[in-house]
Amino acid sequence: MKAISTLATVMALLLAAGTASAQALIDKGFVAGWHVMVDPSFGNGCLIQTTYQDLSVVRIGYDATANRGYFVVFNKAWGNIEKGQTYPIRFDLDGERFDETSTGLYLDKIPGLGVFFQDREFIHAIAQRRHMIVYAEDGREVMAIDLKGSAKALDYARQCQDAQG
Repeated sequence: MKAISTLATVMALLLAAGTASAQALIDKGFVAGWHVMVDPSFGNGCLIQTTYQDLSVVRIGYDATANRGYFVVFNKAWGNIEKGQTYPIRFDLDGERFDETSTGLYLDKIPGLGVFFQDREFIHAIAQRRHMIVYAEDGREVMAIDLKGSAKALDYARQCQDAQG
């Protein structure tokens, strides 16, 4: 198992502040099945987002307020998640497993968990993989994510982030 350094306490505070003053995402286009967007609540951090038929949403992007990367998975299968609470999470990238600390949040009424990491390049490592499987604290699979097109979309997100300054 590998661990990616996170700042769970800082993340919880930033997410709580960010969601309290949530601003609408700014659409920058659609690339390879992913929306490229800017999130003003993360210092105009750029991200990619895709939505699935079951209304699950996956975001991978940059938090420009803290110079870090993140991914968030919003999915009803999380069950009862408390906003701002930290939770253990496991995710698998093409067979390589990672254990992390995540923070609970909501998109409308859909629960989600977000993982932040200081190595912003890790989001590109995610995009170079084919699949991500996300597991809940109890070990059950919450969602299998097809990462097809994410590398190309993240190239556009990186260009978007460079343009933000």
